[in-house]
Amino acid sequence: MSYHIAFDVAHKPRGRIDENLTELRDHVNSNDFVCYNFLEIPITEESLIPYDILVFVCPDFSRINANEVTQIVKWVKNSGGGLLLLSHAGGDRGRGSNLSEISEQFGIIFENDQVLDERVNLGMENIPLINVFNIPHPITSEIDTLCYRSGCSLSIVGSGAFAIADSNETSEPFSCPLICVSELGKGRVCCIGSYEMFRDKIGGGFQCYDHPNLALNIFKWLVSDHRIELRSTLDIPTPLSQSSAPISSAETQSIYSNDTSPSTGRAINIDFSMKISKKSELIELLKIFQNQINTIKTTIDKLIDTATDADTDIVESDQLLISNIEDQYQDNKPITQETPSLEDITSEINSISNLEKDEEGLTSLPPKPESLVQEEVEETGLKPVPKLKTKDKTNKELKDEKKDLESQLSSVEILKESIDKKHSSGKIDDDEYSKRSKKLESDTKKTKKKMGVIDKLLEK
Repeated sequence: MSYHIAFDVAHKPRGRIDENLTELRDHVNSNDFVCYNFLEIPITEESLIPYDILVFVCPDFSRINANEVTQIVKWVKNSGGGLLLLSHAGGDRGRGSNLSEISEQFGIIFENDQVLDERVNLGMENIPLINVFNIPHPITSEIDTLCYRSGCSLSIVGSGAFAIADSNETSEPFSCPLICVSELGKGRVCCIGSYEMFRDKIGGGFQCYDHPNLALNIFKWLVSDHRIELRSTLDIPTPLSQSSAPISSAETQSIYSNDTSPSTGRAINIDFSMKISKKSELIELLKIFQNQINTIKTTIDKLIDTATDADTDIVESDQLLISNIEDQYQDNKPITQETPSLEDITSEINSISNLEKDEEGLTSLPPKPESLVQEEVEETGLKPVPKLKTKDKTNKELKDEKKDLESQLSSVEILKESIDKKHSSGKIDDDEYSKRSKKLESDTKKTKKKMGVIDKLLEK
């Protein structure tokens, strides 16, 4: 008997089962679960009846309206539904969402912070290793270590809710809830401040330590006794027939492996049909496809720009960063070299993704002899400094780029608040505080400058 998991895609989730959560999807699909993209807008108790579990994977600058919150709570309480809420560093404020308006109904809220640990981590302070499980619970059964990648802390604000995993004493904030659970009526709820724990192919992601077992434990626990009874008596419908369910990557490989030779001319029929009963579902599905196409186009444009304009240093820096991430993912071992600060790494990634040179970070060289300078100018000429390439982009692409910059600006502001707290508590001295603050101010100015350029282009 299979149980059905609905992954919300109507509220702009940062994690999707057909993009960056494929390993999670395939793992649970192979263990008596079936994962679906849930397109319903607005969410109602009736639309949730066929599903046993509803998952929100970090909505990004999108809010669940008050009526949807009420309908979700009713579904959990009356229909025995299981609810999984996953957030990110900064919580609701950092992501422009309102998951806490749902979780608060069950006695839990997501805090506006980021859990860091300079001592116990997977190479960087924002990837702490967690092994504090104070209360025995089915979700943490046979779990020894977790990697809480880029996550916020939680707080208990109501009766019936409790934490089953806490941050380390060396973490900041220390000994605070990271995974919380609650039961209301016939249903169950689990809240975690890090969705990146379950992302594909990143250090601290799904393949790290006990994360596959944790995911399976979570979904098994979220299937309430009431849902088990309803499924056993066939009192609730199935969302889609098995043939219409999303095909996993493993199933796709199996289909092609059965065709021993392409020269046989044998046709392979794959059913990708979907049951769409409402106009809103079709519109949302088309928007999802459009977003995926735009993402691919943007990636290709960046690769072309990199190959055309980026110099050797930038390419080498990009390759070094990718190499470090791949090594970290494959070996699941802490990086032994000196750990850079979170701010420096954020700045490096931003500079690579935007394909710009950080002139202020370059070490100044002694001046060349005048004769050499003149000779160099006459023979080769000076290359112009690369500029923000926005002139050939459409208004939609410019707006999307501006939105990404706004998200980066929000992340920098969160980091600034974290540094202020460290300085106030005496964890960093004045010199270090001044150095980091200046770096963040520089990042803020550059981001705002780019946003200003885009605004001018949009006005034309």
